[in-house]
Amino acid sequence: MLFLPILALATSAVALTRNPAHVNKRHLLEAAKPRTNLNTRQAPPSYNGTNTTYIVPQNANTTKFAVNGSALPDVDFDIGESYAGLMPIGGSNSSEMYFWFVPSANELAGDEIVIWLNGGPGCSSLEGFLQENGPVLWQYGTYKPVRNNWAWSNLTNMVWVEQPAGTGFGKRVGPKPTNEIEVAAEFMGFWKNFVDTFSLHGRKVYVTGESYAGDYVPYIADAFHNATDTEYYGIDSIMFYGTDFTPTMPDPSVSYDVVTNDIPAVPFVDAHTDLFNFNQTFMDDIHTRWETCGYKAFYEEALTYPPTGKLPTPPNVNGDEVGCNIWNDIYYAAPLINPCWDVYQVATTCPLLWDVLGFPGSFDYLPPGAEIYFNRTDVQTAINAPIQPWEECTSGVFARGGDKSPPSGLSVLGRVVEKNQRTIIGHALLDFILLSEGTEIMIQNLTWNGAQGFSCRQDNDFYVPYHSEGDLGSLGGAGNFGRWHEERGLTFVTVELSGHMVPQYAPTAAYRQLEYLLGRISSLSEVSDFTTQTGDYGNGFNFTTTNVTMSISEKF
Repeated sequence: MLFLPILALATSAVALTRNPAHVNKRHLLEAAKPRTNLNTRQAPPSYNGTNTTYIVPQNANTTKFAVNGSALPDVDFDIGESYAGLMPIGGSNSSEMYFWFVPSANELAGDEIVIWLNGGPGCSSLEGFLQENGPVLWQYGTYKPVRNNWAWSNLTNMVWVEQPAGTGFGKRVGPKPTNEIEVAAEFMGFWKNFVDTFSLHGRKVYVTGESYAGDYVPYIADAFHNATDTEYYGIDSIMFYGTDFTPTMPDPSVSYDVVTNDIPAVPFVDAHTDLFNFNQTFMDDIHTRWETCGYKAFYEEALTYPPTGKLPTPPNVNGDEVGCNIWNDIYYAAPLINPCWDVYQVATTCPLLWDVLGFPGSFDYLPPGAEIYFNRTDVQTAINAPIQPWEECTSGVFARGGDKSPPSGLSVLGRVVEKNQRTIIGHALLDFILLSEGTEIMIQNLTWNGAQGFSCRQDNDFYVPYHSEGDLGSLGGAGNFGRWHEERGLTFVTVELSGHMVPQYAPTAAYRQLEYLLGRISSLSEVSDFTTQTGDYGNGFNFTTTNVTMSISEKF
């Protein structure tokens, strides 16, 4: 058809401005290739020179990392006690990783700590800190930072780590890693020094993250399990979102982009037709190619419950079959209709919002006169960061040739699930950069604890409690927010009304999932208040009483 070459010409300029770097899709930056009431956190003391009681023991090792919680530029409230700076990997490796540690005043958090990792590879976890689950939020399009009612530090001790070394403020000395084994080994060196510095020995460790952290988290957890050292590496459970199981290496023989993108792309567009608004000619074309490329048959076989056996090699696994890179065609066509379309959250429309981190979605965008927050000298000084240029996503954190490890879903994930107390994989349903059904296909082909895949699809409602809102700057939804299923220690949960970064788009949903990860609630269907709120918000209401079931005529 002539439509597609014409489409490629029309979209090449658009494609050059779009930035899908969070999930290892920097190749899309090249010219288009048409076929290719939690009112506050629980009042911890602040490190502002006026308090004498601290959560973390005060000594020369810890105070040098202390951040004055009342002196962050543009933040007009005290974020409380926290510590940040560069921590060495140690040994013969003189590289360093930047971290920001927020201890929790929650009395249940005494023996645990949660690690948060953003993806990329090369995307800073300070994005998570400032726009997802940290104590302060400066979301794109908003006037100034506000207190985060749904900060994960309300529940537990939190540390955000920029890794691998060379990400963000991190310092890389010597050779870059070539695979996830080396990345995990470096993280273990950092972690041992971090634990020693803050006297966190013997803690239960939870590793969490999003996007490319779908590889980071399982590989790091595997290394922690293999260390058999609970003083430093007492891994308990893991959770990750928007999972990218694709390595960065260019060798397509182990690249499963086709599973996470092309194969489920057309069903995704069908489910969200009004958000794409494609003409019928384009819709007919992608449906025809979805079938002729073998995607429909594979999709139907892969999403069989229970699975009937290991899946065959996916069609177009090398990504070189003419006419079969359907995800790319959708990606380039969507912004022609909606120029503010966001691959991370497909319900986004114009206007294009500015972002204090310079990355409000599909586009790198910083209007004239605006500054990237962590690139400011006053901010860097306040958070014990080196005075240097900072960008949200750094390219080239792996050696040339990229990450040569197989995706975690084809390697370590199964055995990690078996060793963990709990493993949660969450996926947003408005995310097009990585599609939820691609993750489901991975799970259905995964073997753990003596069986393959799930016996049925998500069969339980995911309930987010009704709650008190602290203020209008940090809101979160409530009610049935998705579906979930759990077998043999693995939980998969979908999140409605959310884009790729679940703690950002659906903060209360992510908060509830963290409560489950930590064992604070019995299941993701539990109808109860958040564990950090008390009050009558309606979560205990009995909807079967006669007052509720009386007829409409009786009510009106």
